[in-house]
Amino acid sequence: MLILLIALHRSKFPPGLVTGRIMDRFASSPRLMIVSDLDHTMVDHHDPGNLSILRFNALWEAKYRQDSLLVFSTGRSPTLYKQLRREKPMLTPDITIMSVGTEITYGNDMVQDEGWIEFLNQKWDKQIVSEETSKFSELTMQSETEQRQHKASFHVKKENAQEVMKTLSERLAKRGLDIKIIYSGGMDLDILPKGAGKGQALAYLHKKLKEKGILPKNTLACGDSGNDAELFTIPDVHGVMVKNAQEELLQWHAENAKNNPKIIHANERCAAGIIEAIGHFKLGPNISSRDVTDLSDAKLDHFDPAYEVVKFFLFFERWRRAEVENHEVYLSNLKSVCSPSGVFVHPSGVQQSLHVCIDKLKDCCGDKKEEQYRVWVDQVFPSQIDSDTWLVKFQKWEQTGAEQQGCLTTVIVSSKGVKPTEGLTWLHVHQTWMEGTTKNSRNDWFF
Repeated sequence: MLILLIALHRSKFPPGLVTGRIMDRFASSPRLMIVSDLDHTMVDHHDPGNLSILRFNALWEAKYRQDSLLVFSTGRSPTLYKQLRREKPMLTPDITIMSVGTEITYGNDMVQDEGWIEFLNQKWDKQIVSEETSKFSELTMQSETEQRQHKASFHVKKENAQEVMKTLSERLAKRGLDIKIIYSGGMDLDILPKGAGKGQALAYLHKKLKEKGILPKNTLACGDSGNDAELFTIPDVHGVMVKNAQEELLQWHAENAKNNPKIIHANERCAAGIIEAIGHFKLGPNISSRDVTDLSDAKLDHFDPAYEVVKFFLFFERWRRAEVENHEVYLSNLKSVCSPSGVFVHPSGVQQSLHVCIDKLKDCCGDKKEEQYRVWVDQVFPSQIDSDTWLVKFQKWEQTGAEQQGCLTTVIVSSKGVKPTEGLTWLHVHQTWMEGTTKNSRNDWFF
């Protein structure tokens, strides 16, 4: 049995997550596709505790990951996108649109969409763009990482932007290029092929999914700045401008979509505004586990392995942050959902009884109280392996301050002899360090 569990743990995530064939996961249309900008939309840089995005993470992994699509659409290049992932508690998207809609990649390996590249090559010449932009003293080139195959990026002062855009567009058209210029953030100017952009990338994905017979039942586009406006022009898409949306996007909305009931200006900032929009448009569950004060009272009327995993590690975070009352009751409840013969395999390879591990939690209660400590799970995929047993694979992450540590986790849970209100029984937990993560050399990695 142990050999089988180790083999299952070492096997990869479901088809598509590693190979890039995301669409292979779906036999029918995804329930929901969320397409979200990152900076100041999914990620709130004015939220030092990252509570907004962590609320979204818990909701997505518990209620949407298995049958929905998460798409990040960002102006960042791959370099800056990966940097943000190292800094913030972000989930892994199914699809990533980067460089203002000029790059589309799939899965964990970020496999490029070759068809999109071929499409953007039409009437585009980066050398000509470089020649013409060099004639404008008002333009300051952004960092080298932001100059991409189909994107030239600059900074320009707000008072000069409109005149520069008008003149530059005319000159590039005369030289035979078919381009678009996007101005956002009050300073960022991006030159792209005309067929590029966040909106066109989303339209391309919709077309591709429709051809495969798996067009999402609903799509929610989320943004805060001018380069997100295109997302809201795609037919049949719901849209949310987060509370902190910039003036340029609000002005676009006032001029182009004021009477469109499918686009709202949220009352909440960033990811909290996305959750608000899910509820407003009735797209599915909109209560995050992080909004539930007492997780022991969160009873279900059906077995839900993904929810159980999210709840367990949220409790673990609260335990170490000294946010749990009635300590002995909680530990007793936790032990009751773990099999007496259950085993935990630490990322270091050491094996221990699950009950022994729970007893050790007494030693770490409140040990992270004074620190910026958070725990989240990513890519939670349960699969039923017999009538009453599930195998759940996911990434478990901890962040203390700026340091992140993650492990690939496999859990075996069972419904044998228990009711949904009692929760699933945990039989086995097996962890290995994620590639590229700093291995925890201390003795404070408990689960």
